[in-house]
Amino acid sequence: MKQTKYLETYCPPDYLIKEVDLDFNLKETCTLVKTNLKIYRNPKVQTNIPVLRLDGRDLELVSILMDGQPLAEDCFRLDHESMSILNPPEVLTLCITTRLNPATNTSLEGLYFTSDIFCTQCEAQGFQKITYFIDRPDVMAHYTCKITADHRKYPILLSNGNLIAAGRLDHGRHWVQWQDPFFKPSYLFALVAGDLVCVEDVFQTCSGRRIELKIYVQPGNADKCDHALQALQKAMLWDEQVYGREYDLDVYMITAVDDFNMGAMENKGLNVFNSAYVLAQPETATDDDFQKIETIIAHEYFHNWTGNRITLRDWFQLSLKEGLTVFRDQQFTEQAVMGAIKRIDDVRNLRTSQFQEDGGPLSHPVRPESYLEINNFYTTTVYNKGAEIIRMLYLLQGSKKFYQVMELYFERFDGMAVTIDQFLDLFEKVMAFDLHCFRRWYSQAGTPIVRVKYKYDAVKGEYWLNFRQECPDCMHIPIAVGLVDQHGKDIPLCLQGESDQNIKKTTRILHLCTQEASFTFINIDARQHGQLRPSILRGFSAPVKLKIDLNDTDLSFLMAHDTDAFNCWDAGHRLFATSILKIVHDLKNQKALKFNPDIMDAFKQTLLNQSRDQALIAELLTLPSENVLGQMIFDQGHAIDPDTIHAAREFVLQHLSLVLKDELMQVYTSLKDPQPYRPDPQACALRRLKYLVLFYLGKLSNMDTFIYQEFCQARHMTAEISTLKILANQGNPLGNKALQKFYLKWRHDPIVLNKWFSIQASTHTLKKVEELMQGQDFSIKNPNKVRALIGRFCFGNPWHFHQKDGAGYKFLARQVLRLDRLNPQMAASMVEAFNHWKKYDDFRRQLIQTELHKILMYKKLSSNVFEIVSKAVR
Repeated sequence: MKQTKYLETYCPPDYLIKEVDLDFNLKETCTLVKTNLKIYRNPKVQTNIPVLRLDGRDLELVSILMDGQPLAEDCFRLDHESMSILNPPEVLTLCITTRLNPATNTSLEGLYFTSDIFCTQCEAQGFQKITYFIDRPDVMAHYTCKITADHRKYPILLSNGNLIAAGRLDHGRHWVQWQDPFFKPSYLFALVAGDLVCVEDVFQTCSGRRIELKIYVQPGNADKCDHALQALQKAMLWDEQVYGREYDLDVYMITAVDDFNMGAMENKGLNVFNSAYVLAQPETATDDDFQKIETIIAHEYFHNWTGNRITLRDWFQLSLKEGLTVFRDQQFTEQAVMGAIKRIDDVRNLRTSQFQEDGGPLSHPVRPESYLEINNFYTTTVYNKGAEIIRMLYLLQGSKKFYQVMELYFERFDGMAVTIDQFLDLFEKVMAFDLHCFRRWYSQAGTPIVRVKYKYDAVKGEYWLNFRQECPDCMHIPIAVGLVDQHGKDIPLCLQGESDQNIKKTTRILHLCTQEASFTFINIDARQHGQLRPSILRGFSAPVKLKIDLNDTDLSFLMAHDTDAFNCWDAGHRLFATSILKIVHDLKNQKALKFNPDIMDAFKQTLLNQSRDQALIAELLTLPSENVLGQMIFDQGHAIDPDTIHAAREFVLQHLSLVLKDELMQVYTSLKDPQPYRPDPQACALRRLKYLVLFYLGKLSNMDTFIYQEFCQARHMTAEISTLKILANQGNPLGNKALQKFYLKWRHDPIVLNKWFSIQASTHTLKKVEELMQGQDFSIKNPNKVRALIGRFCFGNPWHFHQKDGAGYKFLARQVLRLDRLNPQMAASMVEAFNHWKKYDDFRRQLIQTELHKILMYKKLSSNVFEIVSKAVR
């Protein structure tokens, strides 16, 4: 079992590596890797160093030479995680040869062979499964990589940097040599070899350099790369225009592989992508797929500067590259792709997953203080909450100063491995502002609660706001505030004690830096504005839980009139959630169910409002999910009851559909999908609303035939998958017929077939999921299939997963142990479905506890799963 690592015990590496020369002789079951390392004593470390420790896992050592001579057995030691060179000189050259079996490497870390492709994944610590190395991010070196392989099977051989040589050999083999001119840590190394086709284009940088853009995919997929190429070009142009960052190599390559633990990896100059986030055409990809591809392509490209050129001192600083880059890709998607609706999507995802993480056994700061297995800390806290911290810095600075700091960051730390504190020090310097309280966002776990009180004195023309934060230590919380008058207009805001020069601002950033603070807006003309309603935390200006007393009338008004798109959506979200939770209460107490008329009015007015953005209307009309409702019930001090939540939500859906069926049909028929298909924001918004309306119509008993006809007439995947979801949810013969029709049409396309798995996992029972797992189309070795079927059932189908017989819990425990033998990273991600067991009733809690202890008793449990389960059972 691995040892726990602590942030406070960080020490610089005893030795550094100047040059890495790799030579891969690729064979499926017997690959030889010859590694030449030029190593030298770290001048910053002054103490005597009797041992040079190199990391290495699952390696067969063939030979080792030091300074050209075989190293005697008594001069080094091997264990299952490392090699130790005894009494090393201050400068040395090591030549290490290791033997690998890529075909049996189901962990998908290091070098592995899958679907006739050799591929690597080295973040976070996969390089040590290739060769013995000082595998940490603050050890940066120049890399040269030679690859030899069978020319017929593997005509394409790729690695980082620039191709500098190539040739043919006897016996049908060939070789290439790549060289990366930039220093990089080992986690950014990449190798890909296979029978791949290349789709190419070019990009001309702002300085006039011509960059070759190449996407490598398996034969038959070349016609699905155009969108990814366009997204890459758009991201490159945006990064130049907004951040002044120009690409630095002569070629930028992306390779798409089917078996990959993550979405993508930003290896310098050679990004390896999960195929699902590259391949798209209207017949096979939905609107959401097109948008995800743009976001992920941009994210990995933006890493070239925020992660690659400037990297991490240690893995505790992971959010320095991931949080910062997520913020950058969110900016890009909001400005270049989705508009204001992107912010709503981001916050909903944050509340659904990260807030849950903050409230569970794996709650940790954005910069963790310790870890057993670093792969477990690729979390929404590190990524998404980390991005929210950067967004707050952007608000505190303003855009001009923010970009000034970023330019200074790029200049000062290029080619270095740095820390979050060094990053924040630059902001303090430029702002001339003390960030002592703000830094706690990185070191303090949990979601702060901010309670708001408000009072309006119409006679004095003053509006008073009081904020109180609840967290262990006070943090600096920026709160964006507006006031909406009775006409639905924002009013100018002037704070007490300041001049009238700011009177034209209708949104003000208030700084909550103490446990409690009050603010008063003055010079408000009551005769002109009438009743005022507070619009607090506009744009979700800080990742907090806001507690404010607004009644249904207030929420309905803000839903209809708030000019801030996020707060408009948030008001509607709270309005619907409150109504559903009232029905949950009535069901549990066996009371007659009453439907809130405010909900009906708000829903109808929003549905028929033709002046609003259609994507926003769709968001406003989408009810909170069962998982979100469960979390809200727990926050109110009650145990989660999945059965009652499901029944209450279905009651509201059916009631809305029945009462407003004429209006729903009227809107549906008015929404004409533009032909031919376009994935632009306007067309996506129309379809988003169109198929949400059809979803409500699908709750009516007489609509199955109509929806099945729409399914059969679908001209693109968005229409096909949207109608299939509705039919599958009904569980009737037409739904089964549609599922079978879809399967027969798409069974040879693994990405599309995963959609078919996912739909059934999110709507059907455990029996159906187990049946699908037995079919020839499912493979537990493929992470995408595991996520689509097992993951979607356990995380996205709470009603069936949490059935009181406990069968869902036993199923998950079996799959976790099965996965742990193959791919510990995937096993760890699945077992997290148990993390919130304490939020359920006593009966379910006992059932989950039993399964958690069964997992812990497994003798060969990986450190990945052990860390999560051991924390969950505390």
